[in-house]
Amino acid sequence: MTIRSMLLEAHSRAQTEAIAAYIGKSEARLNELIGLFLHDEYRVVQRAAWPLRLVAEKYPRLVEPHLEAMVRRMDDAGIPVSVKRNVVRILQYVEVPERLHGPVMDVCFRLLEDVEETVAVRAFSMTVLANLAITYPDIKNEIVLLIEDQLREGATPGFVSRAKKTLQALSKPEKKKG
Repeated sequence: MTIRSMLLEAHSRAQTEAIAAYIGKSEARLNELIGLFLHDEYRVVQRAAWPLRLVAEKYPRLVEPHLEAMVRRMDDAGIPVSVKRNVVRILQYVEVPERLHGPVMDVCFRLLEDVEETVAVRAFSMTVLANLAITYPDIKNEIVLLIEDQLREGATPGFVSRAKKTLQALSKPEKKKG
C-alpha cells in the first residue's frame, strides 16, 4: 500500500497516526509524503499535512532537508489553509536553518499581519517569529507592534491567549553571550 492510498483511504486521527508511524524514521517514506504534500491534488495535499506535522514533531531533524521546499510552497497562490497551518506549526518545532531565516520571517510577518488569515496560522506565526527574535532581537518591536495593533482591533480568545504569551516572551531581557 502506498502512502497516497493510505491518505485517501480515510481521514481520521487514527489513520493519520498510522501513516506517521509507518513513516517513522524512514527518509524514503518521508520523501514520498513530502512529494505528495508539495505536488499532489488538493485533497491529498491537505491530508498529507497532518501526518507530516506528526513526523516533524517526533523527528524534527528528518524534516529539516525539506524545509526550504515547504517554505517556498507558502508563496504559492491558492495554497490550502491546512498546508499553511501545518507548515507554520512545524516551523515552531524545528531549528530553522540560517539560510531560511529571511524567507521564514517574510512569510510569518505576512501571515501575522493578515487579519483575514486563520487564528491558528497567525498564532503559529507569532511563535515562529518570537523564536527567531532570539537570534534577531531587532525584529521584536515589529512583532510587538503587529500584535498590539491586532489586539486593539478586537481578536478572538485564541489569538489573545497566544498574543499574551508571545508578548511576555518578547519582553524578557536578552541573555548575555559569553
